[in-house]
Amino acid sequence: MLYFLDIFFVVLHSLLIIFILSGWLIPKLRAAHLIVVLLTGASWFLLGIFYGIGYCPLTDWHWMVLKELGKTGLPVSYVQYILDRILGINISARTADVITLAGWLFALIVSLGLWIKNKIQNSRTKNFKRNL
Repeated sequence: MLYFLDIFFVVLHSLLIIFILSGWLIPKLRAAHLIVVLLTGASWFLLGIFYGIGYCPLTDWHWMVLKELGKTGLPVSYVQYILDRILGINISARTADVITLAGWLFALIVSLGLWIKNKIQNSRTKNFKRNL
């Protein structure tokens, strides 16, 4: 069961990262994308007040599974871990943190920008229809 949970968390967390970085590309998923990006930020910065900045419950749960499997020396950063595990790329914790934050900020800015653009367009469309 622990091996299944390990694979489950690798797949789930990897898909979540991919969605955060690219979910804004699919117009029908943009609202969900913005919510996920904001929830990620809330986890990192609000839960981070209590558990340490950058806290992610998925990482925490996955580390519990890996520790039960006898893994030690796990990095703090999930990005650092997954790059090493899946791609064999070994980077420093600092580099992983910079990549992670930059990716999240990019996704947040793009997602918020698209949301604002959509709100402005919808407002203009309503005003146009009202004036007809």
